Amino acid sequence: MSGPVDLIWWITAVEIPAVAGLFWLNWRMRGELSARLESQREGHDAEMIALRDGLADFKLDVARNYVSIPYLKDIEKRLTAHLLRIEAKLDHNVPAA
Repeated sequence: MSGPVDLIWWITAVEIPAVAGLFWLNWRMRGELSARLESQREGHDAEMIALRDGLADFKLDVARNYVSIPYLKDIEKRLTAHLLRIEAKLDHNVPAA
């Protein structure tokens, strides 16, 4: 009779509290992991927004400072003049049919 009683006592005194403790530990670790993941996600989202804003500001700075409107107009005039000269040469060299 001491066999089953010892087994029941072992399950009641040791196994059930150990399993309950492991369940509680797993539950708590899962909650901590979820909280940590959420805080990291919020941090990454904030960094992403900051990077996008910085990139937009940089693009605007490049557009304002590195390419000026008068320079673009000068290049456009020169390209147009060259294209008109090429067109005139092509029209001049076309034999009459």
